[in-house]
Amino acid sequence: MTDKNLQLISTVSDDNKLTLSLQDIDMPTPGADEIVVRIEAAPLNPSDFGVMFSAADMSTAVQSGTEQSPVVTADVPAKYMPSLKTRVGKDTPVGNEGAGTVVAAGSSEAAQALMGKMVAVIGGGTYRQYHCVNVKSCLVLKEGTTAKEGASSFVNPLTALAMVETMRAEGHKAIIHAAAASSLGQMLNRICMADGVDLINIVRKEEQEKLLRDMGAKYVVNSSSDTFLKDLTAAIIETGATISFDPIGGGQLTSDILNCMEAAITRDVEEYSVYGSNTFKQAYVYGALNRGPITLNRNFGFSWGVNGFLLFNALGKLGTKTVMSMRQRVAEEITTTFASSYTHEVTLEEALQLKSIAKYGKQATGEKYLITPQG
Repeated sequence: MTDKNLQLISTVSDDNKLTLSLQDIDMPTPGADEIVVRIEAAPLNPSDFGVMFSAADMSTAVQSGTEQSPVVTADVPAKYMPSLKTRVGKDTPVGNEGAGTVVAAGSSEAAQALMGKMVAVIGGGTYRQYHCVNVKSCLVLKEGTTAKEGASSFVNPLTALAMVETMRAEGHKAIIHAAAASSLGQMLNRICMADGVDLINIVRKEEQEKLLRDMGAKYVVNSSSDTFLKDLTAAIIETGATISFDPIGGGQLTSDILNCMEAAITRDVEEYSVYGSNTFKQAYVYGALNRGPITLNRNFGFSWGVNGFLLFNALGKLGTKTVMSMRQRVAEEITTTFASSYTHEVTLEEALQLKSIAKYGKQATGEKYLITPQG
């Protein structure tokens, strides 16, 4: 190991400014049940942007500093500052997950057993060169797996699996997923095809529809089509889907999905009820691609729920045995079912270039960035 250990930090100051910069921190010393991982690859997931950019208006971003130590600053609208009071003045490490080689280990048997292994890690602060984590936060990757292949072993794979397990635990039999051509959406398709679960994919472009159909997806509906609501209702009639997962958040898509569920359920009902059907319809929101309000046009009766879906909360509900089985499946199928592809790779320094931020900050379907902290 070297003495150099750069990490990417995000700071919100009391003068309504966001600052992104690189900080040179001490090389960590592992405790008994800890290991030090040389982070070689870490994905830029949408879930990372909430920490990285906070509530800043990135159209105001300005780059300064040097090429080796860039600094990016942006304005945070005053209306968001009250909700950020616990972040003000604190250097917050960025990065939910990553992968690399174990280069130091604590004294416990579990830690020592990981020495020299390629592992995936989760827990925050992975946009750094060397990370000290508890062995419980690690997933040992199978022999021959590279850091790039294992970098996205947690967020997308476990989220997709958690959706399927939540469907089962809550008594539903098919899933509706929005923004379905994403990396996570493609992963969810592979899981559902392997497990025999019907999945209705909602996309907004013809090329996204073709992408999913080419990989074997049976149900794909285009929200930009004039027949979207009719097509979605028909797919729900065929599958019986009564649970949805939506990363978009704002707008009326959640409402459209619930209304189409209700229309499918009541299609043969002859007796009118002001309360709608008794079948419970669940809509989960797990992202905020649209930060606007969720609009509900309530034509779906009274048996429904709209809830947030957060990975760690979902895992807590599913229980240890289920989660351990999920993690083991990810490790075994990381280059197949749970494979992630990246269109761009950037170093820590390059990640703080405005031209890079402008591209990965768009969160465009089909474009996924990977940070390589070692350069």
